[in-house]
Amino acid sequence: MKSAVETLNPTRVRLTVEVPFEELKPSLDAAYRKINQQVQVPGFRRGKIPARIIDQRFGRGAVLEEAVNDALPKFYSEAVSEGEINPLGQPDVDIKELKDNELLTFTAEVDIRPEIEIPDYTGIEVTVDAAEVADEDVDSAVERLRERFATTTAVERAAAEGDVVKIDLEARVDGEILDDGVASGVSYTIGSGQMLEGLDEAVTGLEAGGTATFTSELKGGSAAGREAEVTVTVESVSSRELPELDDDFAQLASQFDTLDELRDDSRRRLVDERKYQQATEAQEKVLDALLELVEVPIPQKLLADEIETRTHNLEHHQLAQLGMDLDAYLSLQEKTREEFEAELREQAEKGIRTQFVLDEIAKVEKLNVSQEELTEHLMRRAQSSGMSPDQFAKAVVEGGQVPMLVGEVSRGKALAVVVEHVTVTDSNGETVHLDDDEDVTEDAAEAVAETGTVEAAESASTGDAEAGDADTRA
Repeated sequence: MKSAVETLNPTRVRLTVEVPFEELKPSLDAAYRKINQQVQVPGFRRGKIPARIIDQRFGRGAVLEEAVNDALPKFYSEAVSEGEINPLGQPDVDIKELKDNELLTFTAEVDIRPEIEIPDYTGIEVTVDAAEVADEDVDSAVERLRERFATTTAVERAAAEGDVVKIDLEARVDGEILDDGVASGVSYTIGSGQMLEGLDEAVTGLEAGGTATFTSELKGGSAAGREAEVTVTVESVSSRELPELDDDFAQLASQFDTLDELRDDSRRRLVDERKYQQATEAQEKVLDALLELVEVPIPQKLLADEIETRTHNLEHHQLAQLGMDLDAYLSLQEKTREEFEAELREQAEKGIRTQFVLDEIAKVEKLNVSQEELTEHLMRRAQSSGMSPDQFAKAVVEGGQVPMLVGEVSRGKALAVVVEHVTVTDSNGETVHLDDDEDVTEDAAEAVAETGTVEAAESASTGDAEAGDADTRA
């Protein structure tokens, strides 16, 4: 077999492969055996039909087509290795010549990783929010905890702000009750603003059995984004009582004995949270600055596949769970389809560029991923997915996504390396040393760099190289 590589552009090559016919013989023999098991010819037992009879009855072309399709993946893989290329996705294969008992020639066009030159990034400077926690922040945190331990008591009076009401809702659009526009026994805290706009005003002043009607824009369901006439009926009214903020509350709500200890713990948690947010902000800004310094050609087929994947995930996962379609979502976002597609394309391009650049840095810095690092990352991903570590690990292995997770960890480490060499200051003008807490820095970096576009394409490139509808007749 002989092969040659032609560069079509920085992200695509064409392989031209010539295969002497004798190298097709194993696949040709396999084709005869396969056809032998699939057809019946009078006078011959299944599997014992001579090759010349198969040629006469079904045509030599059918055998050659089967043989070529069987052999193409092997010859394509050998050409890829010989040409030392890194393919992304499935190749477009075209049979150029097939001379029976002489020669097979085919071409395979495929996307590849572009060559990237990493610039000197040590001059990057970014500013992030200061990781400060004020007394008011601690007060708010403790108050949220206090809200969780509130008790309710049924009352016989008009509902007021802060009360908990049990309500029934009925939504109509154009006079018709929506199939998903009826809800009963919904518990709602007046003033929380967590449901429909106008609901607080409608139920305030109503006693049990009272009804009111108001107009509001629906946020979800089959009529998301449309104005609806909503009828609300109050079943019951309950007052909320909050526990006193004292040592007894601390013992009720936590493992601490005193309120001061509870407040100190809340402060520590908030500081950790702000540090993580600060690290994430730094990673994102450093990454943006890094990408501005690098020219990254993008394989167009890879980009199209990524846009399709992102659109599919949005429509069939996120929006499906909310019970709305894309048009309703765009209406809520006040975006046109053109604006949405432009944003999606920009996000996809950034995701691909991020992977290429960080992968190259990981390669230059010779960053490896240990089993311990991979396990820790898997645990975090499992937690965010709502699955147990065992369930998540099984899904990853069965889905062939281990390389994707390795890539995420590797890119996180690469981004963390870049951040170590740049200047990060906070909004107070103080230098931020993110490497003071290595775990926080690497966790944030992995979250920023998390995406598996390229690994998915590289995984696909190991699949069969198919001739498609190419004419393989002799």
